Formats: sequence, structure tokens, C-alpha cells
Amino acid sequence: MNIWKIAFFGLLGIIIAGVIALVLYLDSPKESEPLPTYERTARGSVLSIKATKKDLESLANTYIQRAMKGEALPVTMIIKEDVILVSKLTVFGFTLPVIMNFDPVVLNDGNLLLKQSSLEIGDFNFPPSTVLEILRDTIDLPEWMVVRAKEEEIFINLSELPVSGDILIKAKSFNLKEDDIELEVTIPNK
Repeated sequence: MNIWKIAFFGLLGIIIAGVIALVLYLDSPKESEPLPTYERTARGSVLSIKATKKDLESLANTYIQRAMKGEALPVTMIIKEDVILVSKLTVFGFTLPVIMNFDPVVLNDGNLLLKQSSLEIGDFNFPPSTVLEILRDTIDLPEWMVVRAKEEEIFINLSELPVSGDILIKAKSFNLKEDDIELEVTIPNK
């Protein structure tokens, strides 16, 4: 048999094996971090704060920007009827817009869990867990945002937001349809 035919079929086999390995890698998300089980408690004066979607959107993007320490903002949060994270993903040299929709859930400890409801990546169809895994691995997100790709959710640890002093923030209600967002802020007494 001609040496060039052997080389061609050998190279073709390597390329096919590489594509299959890439698809298998992208289709199997790694284990997610467990949700933090501790609950930070603060004693002091408790204030109940009502916020609108616009207020919360502005606050969230400000904290994300501070956590990025002046770098370009990789993720923008938009709050409408649900929570929308907008980012960009570069795949094989192409930059694609990524739009992820989440339904917010207030946990018993006052933190937020964003459960993914839909996903758009240009005209391509990727599994949501794969996109969240790529987002987690390629973007240096703040410590208080934990991406759990396998569960298709993002945990927002409000108790770890870097606010001044020992101020503690908890979510009480999060009804976006009614534009009724209530936060509880505990300011320690000296």
C-alpha cells in the first residue's frame, strides 16, 4: 500500500478521535462545588429594604465590576421577568453572544439560587451545563458567585458580599413579576 494512503488514513483517524474526545469532554460536566452550609450571623439593627429590579440590577453589576478589579466586565446582569446573564464565548476563534436566563430562588439562609431556564449561544445548540462549565472555567467570577454546571444553576452567596464592616445582607423575597424585592440588612451595634 502506498505510504501516503497510510499517512492520510492515520491522520484522518487522529482527527476523528480528537473530535469524538472533544464532544465527550464537552458533554460531561465535572462535579459541582457543594453549596456552602455555613450561615453567617450578625447581631445588630435589622433594616428591611424594598428594591426594584433596576436598583438590584445596578447593585449587582456594581459588585461584579468591583470584584473584577478594573478588568473588562465579562458578565452583565439584566433583571426583567427573570435574571439574565449576558456574556461572550469564544469558540474556535469565533466570538458568540451568550444569553442565559435564570429563575431566582430565595434559599432559607437568605442567599439566592439562580436556576437556568433557557440559553442562547448565537445559532448554536450547546447543553446548558457545558456552557456554565466553560463560563466557570474561563471567566474569573467573584468568590460570592458559585457556578454549579451539573445542576445548571448559579449560587449567589449574599452573606459573602464585600460590604463595609460586618454588614450582613439576606434576601427575604424576590418576586420579579411584581417588581417586589425585599432585602434584610443587619448592621452590627457597637
